[in-house]
This record gives sequence, structure tokens and C-alpha cells, in this order.
Amino acid sequence: MRVKVISRNPSDYLRETKHDIHKVQRNYDPKLHPFAIPREYQRALNAVKLEKIFAKPFLGSLDGHSDVVQCLMKHPSSLSVLVSGAADGEIKIWNIAKRRCLKTITAHSGIVNGLCPSRGNDYFFSIGDGATIKQWKYASTSEEIRMVYEDDNDSDASEEETENDDNTPLNTIIGKSVMMGIDHHWEKPIMITCGESVQLWEESRSEPLQSLEWGVDTVYKVKFNPVETDLCVSAGSDRSLILYDIKMSKPLRKVIMALRSNSVCWNPMEAFNFTAASEDHDLYTFDMRKLSVPLQVHKDHVSAVIDVDYSPTGKEFVSGSYDKTIRIFPVDKGRSREVYHTKRMQRLTSVIWSYDSKYVLCGSDEMDIRIWKANASEKIGPRMFREEAAFRYQEKLKEKFSHHPEIGRISRHRHVPKHIRHSQQEKRAMLESRKRKEANRRAHSKPGTVPYKQERTKHIVTEEE
Repeated sequence: MRVKVISRNPSDYLRETKHDIHKVQRNYDPKLHPFAIPREYQRALNAVKLEKIFAKPFLGSLDGHSDVVQCLMKHPSSLSVLVSGAADGEIKIWNIAKRRCLKTITAHSGIVNGLCPSRGNDYFFSIGDGATIKQWKYASTSEEIRMVYEDDNDSDASEEETENDDNTPLNTIIGKSVMMGIDHHWEKPIMITCGESVQLWEESRSEPLQSLEWGVDTVYKVKFNPVETDLCVSAGSDRSLILYDIKMSKPLRKVIMALRSNSVCWNPMEAFNFTAASEDHDLYTFDMRKLSVPLQVHKDHVSAVIDVDYSPTGKEFVSGSYDKTIRIFPVDKGRSREVYHTKRMQRLTSVIWSYDSKYVLCGSDEMDIRIWKANASEKIGPRMFREEAAFRYQEKLKEKFSHHPEIGRISRHRHVPKHIRHSQQEKRAMLESRKRKEANRRAHSKPGTVPYKQERTKHIVTEEE
């Protein structure tokens, strides 16, 4: 005997609160709603306009450094902790939620070139202008509570004692050459540094385990792969991007670009893909298995791109440039979906994307660390069920009608500063002139003597193995 049970979802017929209107059951037969599409189009148009009205991405700043903020670092297990290094050798540990400094460390005598966390441990590493790697401890919860709630006199004394303790590193490793960048293995107690050569270090040893070289004067940036953890990529002064496997005694592959890359970052969800920030104002996403052609060229900046960092979802990344703007790019698109700027913000030196995928932080020349929303119009804080459903409905409507001219025009429009606008016009004129010159040369030459190069391949000089 079969029993057919009728089940109902209470959310379909019950009010969320007693002040809400009563829900009415509707017949969704399309024959009964001949004007459904025009109504949805108008709702999509209103949703896009409201998104522009509520787009307020800037949340606040962390002020306290007395020199240029050179590098930023995320805590591997805490969303509220941020570490920053400045050009005067000072390191600060911040509580982002309270927007206050927890600890100040006078770490190096020159620029702090790099910071990296030890995965799963309560300490991090820093490198300065010299040839030293220093190990430091994070601020503990007791120190934070003491700094917030103690009286002024007592807190001054305790801060002096803490500062004296903080200026003594847990460990110091002295190398033989200047170091420009550092990163930590995602699973093992191993670090990798770059400078005159790429060196592999163990946390407890004072001598490098391995030295990897491939004819480069200086390597500026090196990053471990978060998925295939034994792989890493570096950017050098000879315009090269070099791949390494720490299990092998020599580098794997090398590609030489037309201009130098300032930074590299791996996609945390796609093991073989990484993005390089270049001096030619563009960013290049590569598949490490085929370096001869980039997967995508990301354009919109009008000056050298200094830093790049991926979202934890792996679908977007953020870049900071010398044109004083931050841009957010989808991985599979060549144009940015968002641009952030302020009147006071100067040239960007570093950008990071928080591990909860909701915030972007940047450091710049005027000594401030700024906090931005990853989605400019997103509401921060708790949402009711109906509010969340309304937001999802609006997103689907915008996606459905995104190809309509008016909705596409409104969603793409961004206000940019005057100097960015003028630089864009100048750059566009230069590119058109270059294309016109190449077309004329091809038209007045023998067939095949002036080969046509695609946009993705014209910036690649050579690939070596």
C-alpha cells in the first residue's frame, strides 16, 4: 500500500514577523502574465541603479606608520589580524576589527622587503634591506586586552616593557646576500627567499638547504603554490618568470616577457594557474604547463602594476598600480569589474584580499593602510531571510538582462580621476597609432615578411626549458 504525503514549507505561507503582510499564493502560468518580461526588465534596471547609489566601498584606514607601507601579510588563521612592514624597518600588528595597533616592532634598520607567516604556528618571518631573516611572535589576546583596558600610566609602562621584548626576535638567520622576497611552504617548516639567488631554508637551520639559479641578476618575488605545495614561481630583473620544484636541483621552466614583472600570485583553486603583474600596465594569467601563450591578458591600468593577490574563491584577483588605483579583475575576463581610488591615496605598494573574500586591503606611499569592500554595494552585517532572497533575486535579474544596452552601460560605468582619464586617452591614441603603423607596414611589404602577432603572444619574447 502506497501512502502519498502532502508536505508544505512553512516559509511559503507563514509571515516572517507579525508586522509583515500576508503571503498570497500566485499562479505562475506564463499565459496569465503577458507583461512579465517588461516588469522584470524594469526591476533589473532599478537594481543596477540602486547598486550604483549604494556603492560605498571605502570602510576605513589604519594610520600609524611614519614611512611608506612596503608590504602586507594576512594571518593564516585569524581574519582580524594584519601585519604590515614599512620602509623605515618598522613592523606593526593590527586588529582590523577594532582598527588599532596591537604591537609595534622595530625590526630592521632599512626597508622591510617581505613578510610571510608560518603555517599553523604562532609566529612569522621578516626580511629587511640586509641579509637577515628574523622570526617574530604575534600579539597574544592578553596583550590586546591589556592595551585596551589598562589605565594610561600603567599602559605606558606595559607598552615600554612589551616593546623591549618585541624588539628581540625569536630567531635570526644571517644569509650571505641581500634578500628581496620571502615565502613559506604551505605544509612543511621550509622557507624560500629570493635576491641574488633563490634559496631554500629550514626554520631551524642557519644555512640554506638549496640554492637555485638560472642566470638572473636579481629575483624580486617568489611564491609557493598553495595546491601543488612543492612548486613555486619567481619574477626576476631579466624580465623572466621562472618555475621551480623544490624536489629537484634545478629550475623547471622559464619565460621571458617584453617588460619586467613586479609580482606574481598563484590561483588558490586552480593548481597550475598564476598571474603576473607587469611593468607594461597589464596583468598576465598563465598556465604553467604552457608558458608560450598566456591564458588571459588583463588590461585597464595606465601605469606599472606593483602587486596582485587572489580571492580565496579563485574567481577574481585584486591589483594595485602606480596610477593610484586598485582594480578587481575576474579571472576569465580582460577588463576590470571595479576600480577604487581616493583623493589622498598615492601610488600603491601592496594589496591583499582577506581570507573571508569580503575585504581588500592596500598599502600606499602616504603611509596609510586602507580597507575596502570587495563588492562595493554589498551590505555588511546580518540580513533577514527576505532581504537575502531579494538580493539574490536582483543578482539573477542583472545577470539575465546584462546584455541589454542600457543595463550594460550603467553597470560598466565608473568614475575615475582626471589624471586616469587623460592617461587612458593618451594610451588609447598610442595603441591606435601603433596598430595603424603595423597595418601600413604589412600592406606595403611582401606577403609574410611582417607577421601578425596576437595580443596574447606579442609580449612573450621566448620560452626556455
